[in-house]
Amino acid sequence: MEPARVSSAIPTSYPSSEAESKPSLVRGLGLLDSVLLLVSGIIGSSIFLTAKDIAGPLPQPVLFLAVWVLGALISLCACFAFAELGSMFPDSGGQYIYLREAYGDLVAFLYGWMLFSVANGGTIAALAVASAAYVGNVFPFVSHEHIVFSIFGIAITRAHLLGLFLIVVLTYVNVVGLRWGTLLQNVSTWTKFTAMAAFVVLGLAIGKGHWENFQSHGVSLTMGLGPGALISALGVGLIAVYWAYDGWVYITWVAGEVKNPRKNVPLAMVLGVLVVGVIYIAMNVTYVYALPLKEVAAHETIAHAAAAALFSPQAAVWLSLLIAISCFSAAATCTLSGARVYQAMAQDGVFFKRMAAIHPKWRTPALSLIGQGIWAAALTISGRYDQLYTYVILGMVLSYELTVIGMFWLRWKRPEIPRPYRCTGYPWLPAIYVIAGLAWILNTMWTRPTETFWSIVIVLVGVPGYLYWKRSAKNM
Repeated sequence: MEPARVSSAIPTSYPSSEAESKPSLVRGLGLLDSVLLLVSGIIGSSIFLTAKDIAGPLPQPVLFLAVWVLGALISLCACFAFAELGSMFPDSGGQYIYLREAYGDLVAFLYGWMLFSVANGGTIAALAVASAAYVGNVFPFVSHEHIVFSIFGIAITRAHLLGLFLIVVLTYVNVVGLRWGTLLQNVSTWTKFTAMAAFVVLGLAIGKGHWENFQSHGVSLTMGLGPGALISALGVGLIAVYWAYDGWVYITWVAGEVKNPRKNVPLAMVLGVLVVGVIYIAMNVTYVYALPLKEVAAHETIAHAAAAALFSPQAAVWLSLLIAISCFSAAATCTLSGARVYQAMAQDGVFFKRMAAIHPKWRTPALSLIGQGIWAAALTISGRYDQLYTYVILGMVLSYELTVIGMFWLRWKRPEIPRPYRCTGYPWLPAIYVIAGLAWILNTMWTRPTETFWSIVIVLVGVPGYLYWKRSAKNM
């Protein structure tokens, strides 16, 4: 017998007495918690690093800033579609559930498999180690320069050990209760907001910058390019911007723990992306105020360079703590939310059975969190998390694309399901996202064949596991 699926639209098959005896997740996330979770998940390290990749192809201040606005608008086009799906299926698992309801178990499983094996585990590993590395810029005794030991030819540094410690802390705090996990996430997020606000306000108020940096200095708005070349330049800039906005999907993964989810999940997605857009534009205005775009394009770590120009080299060193906090905050969000996807998979009988369990005391998917933490720690030690993540970027964008298309499909396939929120701008705005996403996917497949090949391999490696778990579920 296949385990019952928990869905707002499909009644569970458990008898009422059995359902009442089973522990369930706690709906403890309010609207503010949800917005903070989404914003924290989006803002990691990219805003401190990506300006170089945008200023290069777009050395015009208006276009440099406009592309961040464009990125927010494109993300909103997808958010509106996800928001409708979130109002239809207000359960933990989010995008996994949307794909399952639209396309069936296999497509949903392959998405979840990609998350567990590389995307989510790799993100937690990368953010934890990045946070530790930036701490090492201020406190050198935990830097990557101090090798502690080697394993299988891989050098393990003090930064790696601190990263592992952070993964343990994040896992433990989230295991012992949603309240503690939310508190950790909210405190780290507000700390990040406060530091970024201080950087922007003080930088523009007393920093040694120049408003002349916003002038074109003889460069036309089109930079002397024809329409096709200008669109191409904007497209190149959008690659970095697109990924800087990635992460708004996290709130759908924890929908089963959001209060009044049919209302708050859609609202949190839209508000969260708008908040992130404002923060990103403010940060980039500060960068341009600090340095001319030619210099912005020359610096890999733009936040460090801007802080040094606005204040002093000493201030730039301490800015590393802001980036460390930002990475830690994003890792906290990823840890809290990702485990809910694997729990939903296990409930469907297509993943490790014990990951479906909810702890009777703490009311959290404890074993799912622990399994996620162990795998993230293994990727940390392997040192391959960054490389692996580049291989699934195509798969992640494809999953967003399929989900938005799935919204169209479910309008026809399941018209009877209540939709408290209906996609804003339907069908045009989600269609714009589908067209933009398809163009990005085709361009990536053409320009990055190696990443495309490995993305396909990583996804298909999960097929034997799917067949095994499905066979095991049928024999129960």
